[in-house]
Amino acid sequence: MNTTSKKKSADSLFIKINKWLHLWLGLVSGIIVLIVCLTGCIWVFNDEITGLLEPETKVEKQNKPVLQPSQIGAIAAHLYPDKVPAYAFYQQGRAINLTLKDPKEQGRRGGGISIHIDPYTGKVVKTDVRKKGDTDFFRFILNGHRALWLPYTIGRPIVNYGTLIFVVLLITGLIWWYPKKRNNSTRDKSFKIKWGASFKRVNLDLHNVVGFYSLLFLLAIALSGMVYGIKWYREGLYWVSTGGETLAEYKRLESDSLQAKKHYTPQQAMDKAWLTVITRHPKSAGFYYNFPDTAHSKSTIGITVYPNTGQFYNSQGYTFDQHTVQELKREDIYSTAYADAGFGGKLRKMNYDIHVGSILGFPGKVIAFLASLIGASLPVTGFLIWYGRNFKKKGNKKVVSVNATDRLPLKRRINIVKNESEPVLASTSNNLLNTKKS
Repeated sequence: MNTTSKKKSADSLFIKINKWLHLWLGLVSGIIVLIVCLTGCIWVFNDEITGLLEPETKVEKQNKPVLQPSQIGAIAAHLYPDKVPAYAFYQQGRAINLTLKDPKEQGRRGGGISIHIDPYTGKVVKTDVRKKGDTDFFRFILNGHRALWLPYTIGRPIVNYGTLIFVVLLITGLIWWYPKKRNNSTRDKSFKIKWGASFKRVNLDLHNVVGFYSLLFLLAIALSGMVYGIKWYREGLYWVSTGGETLAEYKRLESDSLQAKKHYTPQQAMDKAWLTVITRHPKSAGFYYNFPDTAHSKSTIGITVYPNTGQFYNSQGYTFDQHTVQELKREDIYSTAYADAGFGGKLRKMNYDIHVGSILGFPGKVIAFLASLIGASLPVTGFLIWYGRNFKKKGNKKVVSVNATDRLPLKRRINIVKNESEPVLASTSNNLLNTKKS
């Protein structure tokens, strides 16, 4: 009796399609999921690891004002007169991280110099010089996470839609995992790993059981990651979560070039914008300061406020005219305070923290790390299951001949043996009589 074929034929069309999708989509996207999940679980702790590797950048908080943008700009100009300040990251308990660039360089992917400056004394505690094309370890990890180390125009779409396939795999995997019958046996197989069993059984349990326990976390990580790469998904999610509102696109604001050199010097304007923001947010844990490109009269001053260390959901951005220091009205979601945003706006502002787990603080990052590690294991365990079922070595197969009656209950087998024994005995006695006569 071929029970395997009967089991397959008993599956509905929906189950057959579900299993087919899970199998082949998993084989197609396995390498993508493996790389994205592994790099993701490393990236989760980039701030903590960087802090441990750079102990000299740790600065105890003091009850005195920190250096203003013009002051750290002057320090940089003294050390590197051929460079201009691009942006600075003020973080409580750490040195100011000031990045310099060549005046002719556009964007952030060129070379540059990072100077770590004590926010109270102005002492340079660390300097990193980066040539064009150079990347540090975590930038290398992030490039792999975002684009598989391919050119962004090629790698980004592959990662984006590979993540979408991963979401489908999680859903089809849940459907496949769900047992048809609920009893003690199926409950143990669904929720427990049988560590003392064979390698194949343990591998199967690692794929099914551990995959089930990490399902919700992996869905949250994958769905939040798709926000950054798939426009129709990002806009659709915002539309649904806000009850029909359209997500405002980020628009680059411009300074009034006609006001150049009429009100403030560049240094005065930088400091005035800085003082305006820190006066509004005196207890914030971090500030990201984007210096204006003074060679371009339409360039602006940008400042982002981070109230909590390691979290970004309640950040708020400000933009100022570099000539008049007038605050320019931004229309994107990040210009609105978290407390004033609706549900859809809050969800959008929380997206990065959900993606890396920091929305739950450090324990959330641990969960995100473990979930990503499990996500990386799923293509491996899944491939081993598929390979073991389809490419077994014939030498390892044990051919066992099983009579169909052996699968029946004991009482039915006894009855069958009794019924079949009578003609056998009659036939034997007839043969004996014929032998005697002859």
